Amino acid sequence: MKESFLRAVQERTAKIGVIGLGYVGLPLLEAFARAGFDVSGFDVDAAKIERLQNGESYIERVPSAWIREAIDSGRLHPTSDFRRLRRMNAVIVCVPTPLTRTREPDLSFVRDTTKEISRYLERGQLIVLESTTYPGTTEEVLQPILEESGLDVGEDFFLAYSPEREDPGNQQYRTTSIPKLIGGIDSGSGEVAAALYSAAVDTVVPVSHAKVGEAAKILENIYRAVNIALVNELKVLFDRMGIDVWEVIEAASTKPFGFQPFFPGPGLGGHCIPIDPFYLTWKARDFDLTTRFIELAGEINTQMPRYVVEKTMEALNVRQKSLHGSRGLVIGVAYKPNTDDVRESPAIRIMELLEGKGAELRFYDPFVPKLAAMRQGAVRAEPVALDEQVLRDSDFVIIVTHHDGLDWDFVVEHAALVVDTRNATKNVRYGREKIVKA
Repeated sequence: MKESFLRAVQERTAKIGVIGLGYVGLPLLEAFARAGFDVSGFDVDAAKIERLQNGESYIERVPSAWIREAIDSGRLHPTSDFRRLRRMNAVIVCVPTPLTRTREPDLSFVRDTTKEISRYLERGQLIVLESTTYPGTTEEVLQPILEESGLDVGEDFFLAYSPEREDPGNQQYRTTSIPKLIGGIDSGSGEVAAALYSAAVDTVVPVSHAKVGEAAKILENIYRAVNIALVNELKVLFDRMGIDVWEVIEAASTKPFGFQPFFPGPGLGGHCIPIDPFYLTWKARDFDLTTRFIELAGEINTQMPRYVVEKTMEALNVRQKSLHGSRGLVIGVAYKPNTDDVRESPAIRIMELLEGKGAELRFYDPFVPKLAAMRQGAVRAEPVALDEQVLRDSDFVIIVTHHDGLDWDFVVEHAALVVDTRNATKNVRYGREKIVKA
């Protein structure tokens, strides 16, 4: 069984299926197709499948031209027909792992997808989970569901975990150049999964077990969440002390050892850092432990949008204006620069808070022409162009996301008040009295 799978990978006759065609799944599908494999993309979202079948990409880093070429050549097959899973040699799961409203893991997408795979599971197939989750998920959740098919891991099929490490908007690293961790439920599963990914990814890093890969991904995101929380807390303290936290970080960064800069902001965004640490805090309860450090970091980071709103209110009060009834412009609604990704973006929460206090909002983002219905809630803000009239008509402007190429001198020149959450206006020379850091 193993030799047959390895031969199919080596000869590029293995058929690869990816379930979940979002910011992780679609680039992964592209990577395997470019490596010479026949690939099928599965998704329950019929609109996504229709757009792909029409040769249209909905993710910036995957070009529409490539999708059209891959479909025309017969290498790419977007589908909502999960019966086609029977034809796959490998099935890779890239579905969301959100939190519930009570900040507990929501594995419903993973469970439902695994049940669907189990219905069509064939002997010799490799199943890989890429979704970020707590250590033990592959073994404790996927394995029992898959074995309901009557097939056994290690004897009849392979099962592994390989954490996604996508970074939307990052032009330096792509799916194929980011080192790939691989951990199998057993040694044979790890071996065939490593062989599969080695055919499409530059560097594969095998680990001893799926749990290690799951834990490593959680560690990567907790490391960032905790350090960002630290500088966010210092931002609030230094502001009260009359010290610019950005200058402090720049000064500390001159030390050539023992310090790595992290930067404050209006809150955490993206699918990973605001969510993944809470998967581990939840799992820790099974071992009678409380992860106080992680939970404190989460508490600090989730308060940052409220801090931005409070700083905006204070700045308006100084100018004898009320937030209620004022007109505001939010610049940047993506969660990070140079991407169209608005998942968990702090801009959404900031706009909700501002509108809840009676402000009338508009937004500008060159990567996000309009806001879709958001899981976090709905905002009424409408998109506008970033021109002189829009700036002059605004009582305040909040910079939430500092996309490259925006003219901050122009923004400050024509705005009455600029609330800068990203130090975007650092090099603006004139009109600095209009700028408030938040």
